[in-house]
Amino acid sequence: MHPYIGSGPYCYSNSLAMLLGAHAPSTGVIETLTGSPFGFQLENGSMPFFDPGGWHPEIGLAAAIELLGWSCVRSDGGSDAAALDRLQAACAQGPALAGPLEMGLLTYRPDAGIAIGADHYVVVLAVEDDTVLLHDPQGNPFATLPARAFLDAWRGEKMTYIDTPFVLRSGFVRDRVVSPVDALESAMPQAIRWLEGASDAIEGFAEVVAKGLDPEIRNLLAIFGIRVGTRRLLDASVSLTMLGRIEAAALAATQSRIVGSLQYPLVTGDDAAFIATLRTLAPGYDRLRAALIG
Repeated sequence: MHPYIGSGPYCYSNSLAMLLGAHAPSTGVIETLTGSPFGFQLENGSMPFFDPGGWHPEIGLAAAIELLGWSCVRSDGGSDAAALDRLQAACAQGPALAGPLEMGLLTYRPDAGIAIGADHYVVVLAVEDDTVLLHDPQGNPFATLPARAFLDAWRGEKMTYIDTPFVLRSGFVRDRVVSPVDALESAMPQAIRWLEGASDAIEGFAEVVAKGLDPEIRNLLAIFGIRVGTRRLLDASVSLTMLGRIEAAALAATQSRIVGSLQYPLVTGDDAAFIATLRTLAPGYDRLRAALIG
């Protein structure tokens, strides 16, 4: 089984890896530690995500940071001016992790300028002369943005999983030395819990597709959902191999391949094949959970 190397929508994992520097494990390990590969959810009965029910990036980031033996200061809220002051003060001590931001408002990106509800995380390096300097893990190192434009994106108004804007993580400290293998082993009990109900959620999504898939949902799956779901499961397989959990690793790899095979029927509109593939995928989550339980 060969790991995938290349571009992938791992914004928070890549951002965290940048913050941890030489002490960071691979982004695949970080993503596995967040718990994201271990499930599927159908938000509001119709919106599919290849991550566990009730999971979101804020939960995942907190889990990965703690499992790796690190801590940081998480802050949020306040007025625009207070948030910018907080960001500038944090960056004076070192890079900081900002997000979720609204990707559609990061106007150094081509065709940006409209909020589209796409969450994103970046590493902010400095605030200088009303300009924010940042590393965007989606392919833009040393990007710059006027402070006002950055605040508009950082507010994250369409992000349903945060209650207050301007979420920032700074002051990263390594509290204890934890190997990637030990961190992954510590993550397994939660992975088992996350997997519960995933098979049923996939079956529910197959029924949604059978009634007619909304074009916006089809587009989200085509440009993001299937890509990230496939990558997460493949990285989980690599991580499980590191633990010697060979049966579970093989099952995760099989799930990854099935998710990846959804892309063609989705894009070409072959919904019958898409539904059939979903129904092949569904029981694999229960099998993966059973293998992890042992």
